[in-house]
Amino acid sequence: MTLFHIFLLAIIQGVTEFLPVSSSGHLILLPALTPLEDQGLALDVAVHIGTLFAVCWYFRADVGIAARGIPELLRGRIETQGGFLALCLLIATIPVMILGLIFKITGLMEMMRSIALIGWMMIIFGIVLYLTDRMGGQARTAAGWTLKHALYLGLWQAIALIPGTSRSGIVITGARALGYARHDAAKLSMLMSIPTIVASGALMTFDVVRVADWDVARDGAIAALISFFAAWAALVFMMKLLRSVSFTPYVIYRLCLGSILLFIAYS
Repeated sequence: MTLFHIFLLAIIQGVTEFLPVSSSGHLILLPALTPLEDQGLALDVAVHIGTLFAVCWYFRADVGIAARGIPELLRGRIETQGGFLALCLLIATIPVMILGLIFKITGLMEMMRSIALIGWMMIIFGIVLYLTDRMGGQARTAAGWTLKHALYLGLWQAIALIPGTSRSGIVITGARALGYARHDAAKLSMLMSIPTIVASGALMTFDVVRVADWDVARDGAIAALISFFAAWAALVFMMKLLRSVSFTPYVIYRLCLGSILLFIAYS
């Protein structure tokens, strides 16, 4: 794989992973709409690792709190804020893990990799994000996250297995519907991405190890590094922007891209 292809793949993944515009949809579209070959599972895992480190570093204080609560979770006795946060993240991750495993076993994941489906999901869930962002309250904060809301957002997150939906976008949509402020909705979405990326990465790693070689490992290391910096920049940009701007710019992007994809798919 050429350095340009690796760079393009890593930038797309890094920038779109945490913005509500669907990173998986963009990765599917790259080989579908260009002469570039499909990047393969190994590169997918690599760029996800890069974005994982980026979000862990950006929210390192919260990640540290949750990490210190894991022993409590393992003992079954929640006594601190960290233990409760770790429990919430676990509950929020279970729905997408179960549905993701079902999709993988049945082959539905591959069947849904179509331009038309991505286009429709871009438009439909872009509109849903716009409506919930406009009608949602601003009273709730991430500090007030509850187990009930963790499960609720986990169910929303599972919908993101459909390409074009956007994992971050659908969780933000659910959080805004519950009345979480924009910045806090985005923060919950980012924190929920950590165990989700870890789980999906672990699932894909078994397939990667069987076919990996030194060339693939080298390309993966380069892609992970680039996606780390791209994801970090995207996180900084979005979290600062949300203090003064709504999600409307992302909605407009989704509607435009979705319309173009539908035109291509049906023409």
